[in-house]
Amino acid sequence: MKEAHVRGATTPPLREETIGTALRAAAEKWPETEALVSVHQGIRWTYTELDAKADALAAGLLALGLRRGDRLGIWSPNNAEWTLTQFATAKIGVILVNINPAYRLSELEYTLNKVGVAALVTPERFKTSEYVAMVEELAPEIARSTGIIGSARLPHLKHAIQIGGTPRKGWYAFDGIAGLAGDEERRMLAMTERDLDAYDPINIQFTSGTTGLPKGATLSHHNILNNGFFVGRSIGLKQGDRLCIPVPLYHCFGMVMGNLGCLTHGATMVYPAEAFDPLAVLQAVEKERCTGLYGVPTMFIAELSHPDFSRFDLSSLRTGCMAGSPCPVEVMKKVISDMHMTDVTIAYGMTETSPVSFQTGEDDPLERRVSTIGRVQPHLECKIVDLDGKTVPPDTPGELCTRGYSVMIGYWDDVEKTAEAVDAEGWMHTGDLATIDAEGYGNIVGRLKDMVIRGGENVYPREIEEYLYRHPKIEDVAVVGVPDPKFGEEICAWVKLKPGESATEDEIKAFCKGQIAHYKVPRYVRFVPEFPMTVTGKVQKFQIRDAMIEELKLEVVKTA
Repeated sequence: MKEAHVRGATTPPLREETIGTALRAAAEKWPETEALVSVHQGIRWTYTELDAKADALAAGLLALGLRRGDRLGIWSPNNAEWTLTQFATAKIGVILVNINPAYRLSELEYTLNKVGVAALVTPERFKTSEYVAMVEELAPEIARSTGIIGSARLPHLKHAIQIGGTPRKGWYAFDGIAGLAGDEERRMLAMTERDLDAYDPINIQFTSGTTGLPKGATLSHHNILNNGFFVGRSIGLKQGDRLCIPVPLYHCFGMVMGNLGCLTHGATMVYPAEAFDPLAVLQAVEKERCTGLYGVPTMFIAELSHPDFSRFDLSSLRTGCMAGSPCPVEVMKKVISDMHMTDVTIAYGMTETSPVSFQTGEDDPLERRVSTIGRVQPHLECKIVDLDGKTVPPDTPGELCTRGYSVMIGYWDDVEKTAEAVDAEGWMHTGDLATIDAEGYGNIVGRLKDMVIRGGENVYPREIEEYLYRHPKIEDVAVVGVPDPKFGEEICAWVKLKPGESATEDEIKAFCKGQIAHYKVPRYVRFVPEFPMTVTGKVQKFQIRDAMIEELKLEVVKTA
């Protein structure tokens, strides 16, 4: 191989059906196989039951007036209702908008308005998040509505749907939506499902950008159904397997690699808890005899280090995937030896590519499986380019670009940003620095962008900086990621105050809490008189990072 340019296999062929059609086919092929087990809810549904419940909910959403192309937001931790909503919306062509459960008011308002969400599904509360109360703070009109909501701040929102909890005026009960449908809606469901196209947009996932505001990566049935299928194939998923999914459903990791991976292979989706809890994962794996397990590195670290780890029987495990963040080599080795996951894989991708483009395989040598991101997935091609856009030789660092079926339709209502990310030849420019060796194995060596990956969450410093600029005492701010043994990276903010002002670290953190997601709140805040700058006036963030590593005596973890 003279150039770092690889193409995946062309077999098996790409799937051309919609997600709704795939669910119906699964119900016909594996009718009595358990499709979904929500341990914390005590729910068990076969594929026949999941398909029927998705049909009923889809007809109910039609009764509310939702139609193909409308957007429905789901703001919830992991539960059966999340997945039911995923499949119901897919059956009628309503675009599911994934909203991070950690979002706070400003983020929620921006998200709902950016894509014009017409209906919102959310539980009453979870942990410290009072979801219903926050929605009503933005749209107090809900409590006064008797039909379609007319909100000044959320002008597109027509319906609010509550999962469980105490009934509230103006809110539909999730369990009552199916009952709204009559014969007309059921006939409409059949007609709508028949007319859908696999290339229609069906999912919007928000990913932050260097401009600071989140962008809505828009994905089709074709994008995500195929990616779920090929990821499942890479881990050897098959009918009868039981996949433990502790990763968030609002990420591609959960809803694509997890849910759609299981759907296309007849495996069971197992949710151990609403949010990640290492004990709940270990208990679910043992009780449900899970054969596969997903997680970001910090999740596996928490499971391995749990004080009761040794008392759990994890011998049913065989396979799984570690992704979402650089994977420490030693952690991978422990997962294989101590958790019986002999076929565990590493995957690399991004939301804009549905997500996975590289993945290790069951037949890869151990050293390759623990120290690389594997090889390119079928029906995709990847290359490494230099700053001039020219393909570099093998083992030479450059920007990783991906092309093929998995590349997003684009960023919702943002032609300019889409054109910046996807070039005229269809290459998605990832912004990640990588290498591809002569045998086609990839490695991530850094990032062109300033993105920080904290516990599997993509965090862009500019977004935090933009928010902190609102603080009346702050003149300038620079946010970087610094190494962290638990989360992979943590957020650090260097703050330059306005002349004559003083502030404390706790004051800056308090300004962030409740307004931006908890994982974006800086762990470290330092007050400085100036930033290290280039001669052209750009902040040298690598110097800030190096200074914090030295000050905090941090260790840079070796990763694949």
